[in-house]
Amino acid sequence: MEFKIINQSSACCGPSDSCCDTKLPVAIIGAGPIGLAAAAHLTQRNIPFFVLEAGELAANVRSWQHVTLFSPWQYNIDSAARTLLEQTDWQSPQNEVIPTGKELIELYLAPLARLFEKQIHTNHRVVAITREGTDRMKSVKRENKPFLIYVDTCCGTKMMKASAIIDATGTWGNPNPALSNGLWLPTEKKLADRIEYHIPDVNNNEEVYANKRIAVVGGGHSAINSLLNLTILKEKFPNTAITWILRKSRVEDAFGGGSKDELAARGELGLRIAELVKKGVIQVETPFHIQSIREQEGIVLRDENKSIGPFDRLIVNTGSRPNFEIHRELRFQADAITEAVPALAPLIDPNEHSCGSVPAHGEKELRQSEKNFYIVGSKSYGRAPTFLMATGYEQVRSVVAYLAGDVEAASNVQLHLPETGVCHSGAGGCC
Repeated sequence: MEFKIINQSSACCGPSDSCCDTKLPVAIIGAGPIGLAAAAHLTQRNIPFFVLEAGELAANVRSWQHVTLFSPWQYNIDSAARTLLEQTDWQSPQNEVIPTGKELIELYLAPLARLFEKQIHTNHRVVAITREGTDRMKSVKRENKPFLIYVDTCCGTKMMKASAIIDATGTWGNPNPALSNGLWLPTEKKLADRIEYHIPDVNNNEEVYANKRIAVVGGGHSAINSLLNLTILKEKFPNTAITWILRKSRVEDAFGGGSKDELAARGELGLRIAELVKKGVIQVETPFHIQSIREQEGIVLRDENKSIGPFDRLIVNTGSRPNFEIHRELRFQADAITEAVPALAPLIDPNEHSCGSVPAHGEKELRQSEKNFYIVGSKSYGRAPTFLMATGYEQVRSVVAYLAGDVEAASNVQLHLPETGVCHSGAGGCC
């Protein structure tokens, strides 16, 4: 196979300036909120970069564009991005207004991306990253070698060089399975045409869910969003049967902070779902640990003691997990339990923290053995559902400061987040 090698313009490579012999740009992987924030910070520091996006701009956000975030605009716009946008004719949304995913794209991400139009490469899927002339095993002069990025495009595979890598690809396209043991079994894969792993756009797909037997699996805000959408459908189609399946000891544990939540919209979700459960609009099965799935006049789920179903469709909102396949020839680490960047694991443990109680962290905590390689955004949290966009913005601000040689700014991490509540929003875990 013949590869086209692209060398972009020069860039600095961090405080020691030793990452490569020929100065190259920084590569950002992922053109979502965190990737574009990284682009804004690199722009402010005059560091050349390019952005590689597997699909279209903000592809992950588009998959949940019908969902309303639970955080208002004040938490959703990066500071460097705002500064750049305010130099154009951009109209800033009101801080206290809560956007949908579609509004996040149209009012913020799309205008921001237009500022970097020449640097953003959509429909460029990264398939592998390595160091030039070496593999994971070799150490000699490793830090002096540039990164090589292999990219699939409509015109074939090409190879691009970079001085540093900022992986902001997230976890949204890599969902967890329905089974409580975390395994993907062939039976679940065979039923894929009847299982949805995102928050479905019920309003625009009534024929799929109306008057059907639907089970929603999961105890976070993604599951609650799916349930609330289905209850609205049930008002129009009364024979729609809704079952909520959780692993929690009590359903009340899924309701979150309620009126005590600093994010009012997040608390309101819990209050609304609690009322619907109380009224019997939603049937609850908890604790129920799914051990097997089989097809028997529909989808039947079984735990240790009993079977439930059959259901016509499943909505599995059990979170996501990172995919590290493109990093296999790089020296990176992931926590053995959460699959988060190791230094972050104790800071974000969902058994101890909500998204609002996660302490500020930056380049130092995100640093990997592979110099100038960073996993940021929700992917840096691994399987932990405690990520907010504001956290990712501070991550990339710190990382870019370090790449620019500004160690003081990189170390000065500051973050104020709203407290309380179950933290997984259902919108990519990022809002």
